[in-house]
Amino acid sequence: MCACYTGESSVVKPRLHACTVCDKRYTSRAGLRHHKLARHSEGKLYSCTQCEKRFAAPQHLRQHQVIHTSKHKCTECGKCFGSSKALVQHSRIHSGEKPFECGACGKRFSQAGNLATHMKTHIPEKPHKCHMCDKAFKRSQCLKVHMRLHTGDKPYVCHICHKGFCQSGNLNIHIRSHTGDKPYQCSLCNKSFSQPSHFRTHKRLVHSNRRPYHCPYCGMLFKENLRVKQHMRVHTGVKPYSCRHCSERFTWLDQLKTHLLKFHNEGTSLTCHICQKNFTHSCRLKEHIRRHEGVKPYVCSDCPKRFCTVYELNHHQRAHSDYKQYCCSLCDEHFKCKESVIRHFKSCFDKLGFSNV
Repeated sequence: MCACYTGESSVVKPRLHACTVCDKRYTSRAGLRHHKLARHSEGKLYSCTQCEKRFAAPQHLRQHQVIHTSKHKCTECGKCFGSSKALVQHSRIHSGEKPFECGACGKRFSQAGNLATHMKTHIPEKPHKCHMCDKAFKRSQCLKVHMRLHTGDKPYVCHICHKGFCQSGNLNIHIRSHTGDKPYQCSLCNKSFSQPSHFRTHKRLVHSNRRPYHCPYCGMLFKENLRVKQHMRVHTGVKPYSCRHCSERFTWLDQLKTHLLKFHNEGTSLTCHICQKNFTHSCRLKEHIRRHEGVKPYVCSDCPKRFCTVYELNHHQRAHSDYKQYCCSLCDEHFKCKESVIRHFKSCFDKLGFSNV
């Protein structure tokens, strides 16, 4: 495997200065000092007047404030950056561009650093082994992070609620729960997310018609394997949820919660402040209130129609597509609507003579 050119000198400086908290190493004392101030300082005394973010050192605050006065602004979500390079890297979140390709497996990445990290997965050797659980790693840094699971060490502490984390990335994601920062915005429905994984899940479940999982009984297609397993209860009659007070069992968790509230006065009833209707789930109450207020956050990408729920949007989008998600398991004929495949399945069942078996 050829070495990647990084644009730096071939002379690699030794990292002699190690952090006593997380063992991260630096080539200079200044780099180590900046690291300790940014990651392990208990008090962040310098706050930004624009967004209320706090920093341990004044130079970090000055670097941050460039963002608010920067001319490098994302036209999609309005976020500002200190350089054109940072803006170009950020814009790939919205465009989906992945210019960096792995020469070994063809997988593509939006950032060069992500490709460099991925390339290490093609190295078969894992020389760094945990002496407590025998798990092995390709990099020593990964082993150090893993060891915190055994030691309970959480060096990255939130300066707002003092909650500790094993990794700095988890701390950064957590801090967004305090600041309300949601940098990942969907260009189709304008919904924002604090984590890239939540953003990817949203695009796959809400705005994609791909349904790779199917029910072996009726051929119905699903976007998630979990949904297939839940749906199969309809065919198998499995009722995994049982009441602790009586012998009743239920197919769905919603049914159990409703039963506990109605017959055993257990649980919390969520009441609509407009019409006083009761709900057992907060998500159902939110959907219900949207109908009172006329809020329709889900927009069809093919026409200007808007909808209150994801289910209504998905049902509507079938009118714009030739995609047939429902399949008859007896003859492999496909249909757009669930009602159509149910009617067909009954007639196909009789036609093939299964009713006489």
